[in-house]
Amino acid sequence: MQERRDARLADLTTLEVGGPIERLLEVTTREELVAAVRDADDAGRPLLVLGGGSNVVAPDSGWPGDVVLVRTRGIARRDVGDTVELEVEAGEPWDDLVAFTVDQGLAGMEALSGIPGSTGATPVQNVGAYGQEVAALITAVQVYDRAAGVERTFRPAELGFAYRDSRLKQQPDAHVVLAVTFALRVSAQSSPVSYAELARALGVELGDTAPLADVRAAVLALRRGKGMVWDPADPDSRSAGSFFTNPVVPVEAAVEGCPSWPAGIGADGAAQVKLSAAWLVQHAGYGKGTRVGRVGTSSRHSLALTTEPGATATELMEFAQQVVAAVHERFGVTLVPEPTAVRP
Repeated sequence: MQERRDARLADLTTLEVGGPIERLLEVTTREELVAAVRDADDAGRPLLVLGGGSNVVAPDSGWPGDVVLVRTRGIARRDVGDTVELEVEAGEPWDDLVAFTVDQGLAGMEALSGIPGSTGATPVQNVGAYGQEVAALITAVQVYDRAAGVERTFRPAELGFAYRDSRLKQQPDAHVVLAVTFALRVSAQSSPVSYAELARALGVELGDTAPLADVRAAVLALRRGKGMVWDPADPDSRSAGSFFTNPVVPVEAAVEGCPSWPAGIGADGAAQVKLSAAWLVQHAGYGKGTRVGRVGTSSRHSLALTTEPGATATELMEFAQQVVAAVHERFGVTLVPEPTAVRP
């Protein structure tokens, strides 16, 4: 376990905002991760656990306690017929894992290529893209229960998965993810392609399959075209990816002209649709490349908010609130930010 007293949150997050850290602990094993969390809790020190820092808006004031940087690694494979279970340490870089599954001929997460961050963060947000979600793959999540001081395993039924949501997200300080187990199919072909943009890029019909490597390459190309593959040389990738979730509304509240998709039945029994947040942002006057000072929308995708060197979290969140207000005023729809705004 390595300890530093000179680190800044801006250096550990893809938005590159955030102030000084009182104490940074970099852990490389599951045992070190549990020990670091338990030590902070026992001492009553404020604790922030960070993986890839790709879904976080860090505070300008910094962090007055311990930041645990999770750099655990490891993928354990179990074969059960045509299904393969992979138990993956929380700090394993997500895109490295996706690349591994494609190379191994394991289908299920190929369309989730190019997403930054660590594996441990994926069940928290129920990460999804291009027609795939991790909730469909996860069979277990091993966590450290901070209140009880013990390790435990959650099964999917206990995780409350929903669109970009989970029990872990709703209870952000209760558990620390240690490892995630995924079930994948042995296949050189992808899962059925269910996202129109990806199907067009692959030259296949919706519902068809394609070679795993082709799907990964197509998704990476689509994401790079939107500035959503992390690249230190690309200013459009100084973001948290999509800053707002696609709003889910009753069918009668759909916005004329806005792309939408069926989103099941709501708690009230009414049919729902999912609206394109990118379309709403763009048509509310905040299209690609809209800047206010050192923050604004990406030049390649209106749903990504980006920062310039020297930008602050305060500037970014003020701009985000301007976007939310403009969309609500124009369309009566309230956008919800996707990244976590950390508060000391």
